This record gives sequence, structure tokens and C-alpha cells, in this order.
Amino acid sequence: MALFSKILIANRGEIACRVIRTARRLGIQTVAVYSDADANALHVEQADQAVHIGPGAAAQSYLLADRIIAAAKETGADAIHPGYGFLSENPEFVEAVVAAGLVFVGPSAAAIRSMGLKDAAKRLMEKAGVPVVPGYHGEAQEIVVLAGKAREIGYPVLIKASAGGGGKGMRKVDDPDDFADALASAKREAKAAFGDDRVLVEKYIRKPRHIEVQVFGDNQGGAVHLFERDCSAQRRHQKVIEEAPAPGMTDEMRQAMTDAAVTAAKAINYSGAGTIEFIVDGSSGLHPDRFWFMEMNTRLQVEHPVTEMVTGIDLVEWQLRVAAGEPLPLDQSKIALSGHAFEARIYAEDPARDFLPATGRLHHLRFPDIAGQSDALRIETGVRQGDQISPFYDPMIAKIVTHGRNRKSALSALGRALAGTEIAGTITNLGFLGALAADPDFSSGDVDTGLIERHAADLCSSPEPSMAVVLLAALSSQFGKNSGSATDAWDRLSGYSHFNPLFFTQLLKRGESESAVHIAVAADDEFLVRYEDQEHRVRVSDSGDRLRLSGDLVLEAGIAHMPGEVAVFQNGTVFSFGLPDPLQAAGDEAGQGDRLTAPMPGQVKIVRTSVGEAVVKGQPLLVLEAMKMEHTIKAPHDGVIAKIVEENEQVSEGAVLVRFEDV
Repeated sequence: MALFSKILIANRGEIACRVIRTARRLGIQTVAVYSDADANALHVEQADQAVHIGPGAAAQSYLLADRIIAAAKETGADAIHPGYGFLSENPEFVEAVVAAGLVFVGPSAAAIRSMGLKDAAKRLMEKAGVPVVPGYHGEAQEIVVLAGKAREIGYPVLIKASAGGGGKGMRKVDDPDDFADALASAKREAKAAFGDDRVLVEKYIRKPRHIEVQVFGDNQGGAVHLFERDCSAQRRHQKVIEEAPAPGMTDEMRQAMTDAAVTAAKAINYSGAGTIEFIVDGSSGLHPDRFWFMEMNTRLQVEHPVTEMVTGIDLVEWQLRVAAGEPLPLDQSKIALSGHAFEARIYAEDPARDFLPATGRLHHLRFPDIAGQSDALRIETGVRQGDQISPFYDPMIAKIVTHGRNRKSALSALGRALAGTEIAGTITNLGFLGALAADPDFSSGDVDTGLIERHAADLCSSPEPSMAVVLLAALSSQFGKNSGSATDAWDRLSGYSHFNPLFFTQLLKRGESESAVHIAVAADDEFLVRYEDQEHRVRVSDSGDRLRLSGDLVLEAGIAHMPGEVAVFQNGTVFSFGLPDPLQAAGDEAGQGDRLTAPMPGQVKIVRTSVGEAVVKGQPLLVLEAMKMEHTIKAPHDGVIAKIVEENEQVSEGAVLVRFEDV
């Protein structure tokens, strides 16, 4: 049976690039769609054709089904691949695609609907004999009903959006007194993310593990599993590092879980790639009677590469073949598990500020070389050096995927790959990922969804730069000016002084502190450096794409220069230093404590105070929605509100949200 000649990818970023790669290998042409914000994006460059579909906001571009279908018809595409997110689990979109005479690369609208609402899905799974976590999955949404059910279930409980996932619209509640506020917040976030504010209430498992099973079905009634993935390493209910197989998995447990997953897929006549997510009680190892159905994702998952690494199967190719009407390429007996794999998600976010999403331009972006190790290392990304991290979309930069013969070797490979990745221009979670991969509990496989929260102080701390790092940052901007390769004698002797060394000062700013490094040229590429009452004699040499400091101090590190900033990369940690202009007037009024500014672009959803009100440090002042998540902005100190933004106002990063009266 012939595959498609051309497909349109109704998505962006790394998943669009991922689909393009498989399509190209299969000889299928691809059409990209893009918003104003993505006009120069990597997926647009890689596709055979590209169609503009609207402004940067997803609601005006990637979520407009009619424009996407029109683009497919206009370019002569046979089918539409939805990727994940956006319209991938929208049954109305599936029906519109089919009505337009196109093929949707994914499950039927009926299958998506049956699993689209968590409460209805759980009732269906109970009927099919799949174990379901204790909770309330009914239709009633009144607070008195939900709060009553929470008391019956027993605290702590989880409030979860019925219509979505990814941690959006989810709140853990430990105390009945906090239930009303948590419910209101979860409903607002669910409405914003999914257009549906209905929620369900579930028992919170105290040492929960998140283990999911990859399933695949075809249109002939076949269904198989491709083993499990452990996605327990999460922050704010969103996955950070995934792995396959799950650590500590027994044959008996795997059989029970995969049987339940295939039963779930068959119960809805599922076709295509899907994931059955289970919550597992990991308090005393893995046992066949201690896992429960949580939800089904009726699409390809972000973490699908770890399954591909341990099975050798291209899941996107399977999606295309099944959508074209072919039966599953392999039966269950032919699908084997080989080795271990990890995937780490690199985001533009600040772990030290509760993983607040960030924006910025990727002035420097370098990944480990995958040449010769494609079976052991895989980089999935939709960005290039120079690209902008937009406030409109999920701030993922890349996924680092590694494979090894066992968990230890795969984890070691992940640590090396993270240490070899260099990103500057925006704050990232790269250092956090390296710390998590090296965490003793994580390394031993003792993982649950609370691990990151418990170890946050260590995992999210920002290490202080060493003396060598500071000096290399200061010297890097001068390296080359005094290089022995200079042809002009005056350039070679730019630091020359007849009797005594002539020192010049390089200012470095890190956070709110500013320091001065005093540098004198001693010889070609050799310097005297004074810093913090110490003097060092060092040499700086070029080591390919890195700089090497030798002499009194020794360091080899990557360096990136950006406008007004220099970054030093050391073992997966980036140390960024501002390069202040000494002639610039001091006294910028920002940061004097009389104002509170937006940490990122977003929309003001709720204002909790008013002009003239006295507030105390830590008091919630407003709720800012950014990158599909709600962020509560709190008072940094006691004060009286002089001015505050209005609800629904769109603000840019750095915009003044609140002004305080002079004390």
C-alpha cells in the first residue's frame, strides 16, 4: 500500500522537525505552517513548502483549524500530522480534516473524545476492567460537592483539569481550608489552557511514580505495546527527565501494566500512537496491584524518543503507515526491549525562581557532536543559534536523548551530553538537569514525583563562579588583542608600559553585585591579574572552540560573547557576567524598591489588591498568565499600593506592574 506523497505538519518547533526527518527518509514531501513569530524558524527552513497562517499568538494561528486545512488543500497535501499539543487531541479538528477529504495522522475523533475528559475516561476504563485511582470523576462542579468528595477521599487530594494534561489546571491540596482557592485557580488555568474549566478530584498518592505505556493500534483491530517509560522526575507536574524502561520494573509488574494498557487501547478501537499513563505507588517497590489508570494521551508524546531508542522503532513512520491503512509493521512477539534510554528536556526557565519560564535570544547554542554516536546520542531541537525564545509558545529549547547497554551507562552518557551543551542568551535549566542526573537518589533509580521538590534546595541552587572562571571571563574580551598572531607591533604591545605594568580595569556584573578585575599585559597572551586582593600570573590560549587558562590558575572552558555580556561554560553550568560601561551613569531607578516589574511577558488575569491598600511582604498582589501557566506575583516587601495594573492587561517583560508609595 502506497504511503502519502505529501503531508502537512500542523505544528512547530522540534516535533515539526522530527516529523520532517522521517518523512524525508520515506520520500514524503512536507508542508510547514508558521505564524509571524516563526517566519524564520527551523521547521520552516527544513520543510519542502511553508504556509503563513497568522500572528504569533497560537489562538490566531496554530489553533485555527480552517487555516491549517486550507493550507493543506492549497499545497496538495494528502494528510495532516498534528504533532503534539495544539490541535493534536481536538476531535472537531479531526472531523474537519476528514470532511475535507484529507487523512488525519492519528486516532479517530471518537477515540479522542472517549479519552479527552479524564472523568469520562476513568469511568470507561473501570468498565473495561482497568484499575483506576480512587477519586471523584462525576459531572457535578459545585464547590460544595467537590469539597465534600475531597473530604470523603481524604487529604491530600489532587484537583485536575478534566480536559487536559501537562500539569495545567492541577493543584495539590493538603488542607481543607485551601481547597476553595486551589479550585478557583485550577479552573481558571484549565479554562485558559483547554477552553474547559471542569475538574475532577483524586486521592494523592504519597510516593507516586508516573509510569506510562506506549501503545499502538491499527485500523484492522490490532494493538500492541512498546513497553513502558518512567516519567516520575517532574517539576510543577511537568516532566523533566524520562527514561525507559522504568527502574525496578519486574516481569510480573510489566506484564500487568502492559496488559492493562493494551486492554485500554482495544476498549476504544484505538488506531495510531497513544500513551496510557498510570500512577504507581512506589512506597515499597513495584507491585502488580499498586498501579492505577490516570489518563490516556491520544497522540505522540514528547518523550517518544526514549521508546524509539530501546526498541529501534521509528514511531513517526508507524504513525504514517497506520494512517495510510497499513497494518502494524510488527506483532507483539517481534517487539524487543534493548538497553536503557534517557531524555532530558532543556527549557528556557529559571529553576531558582520556581522554574519561571524565560525568553531571550539564543546568542550561543552548541550541542555535543553526535557524529559517530547516533545510536547512543540524539539531539531533538527546533531552534538554532540566533533564534528568539518567544513568549507565545512552550519554552523548550531541545531534548537530549541518550542510550546505553544499561541504566548506568545511559545515565553516564546523559551527564556527559548535558555537560557538553552550551547555551547563552537566556536563562535555562541546563545546570539543574545536570544536578538531577547526578543526584544520588535519581542515580540509584529511587525516583518518585516528589523527588525534585524534596531536593530543590540542592538541585536549583546557582553555584558561585570560581576565581578561575571570573578571571577567564574578564580576560576573554581581551584575548586576541594581545595575541602573538597580531601583525602590528603596536597591537602586540597594547599593554606595554616602560617601567611598571600598566593595569586596566574590566568591570563584571553578576546579579546585583559588581566587581573589578585589574589586568596588565606581561607578555604575549600572558597577564598579571589582580582581583579580591590577590594577584595571579596567567596565560590565555585558544583551544579550538574553548579558551584555556594556565599558570597560577588552570581552567579550560567554553566562552560566548554577547552584547554587553560574556558567558563561561563549565561542565554544564553557565556563568554569565554583565560587562558594564564604566561611563554609563549610575542610579537606574529600577530596583530601588518602589516598583514591581513583570518577570516575563504575559496577561494580568487577576488583581488581588487596589490603590491605597497596605500590603505585607509575601502577600499575593496579582496573577500573571504566561506561557499557558499562572504565576502569582507577591509583594517583595511591606508597603502601600500607589498604582497597579488592570486585569486582562497584556504586559511585556520588565513592565511596571505595581508602584509603592514612598515610605
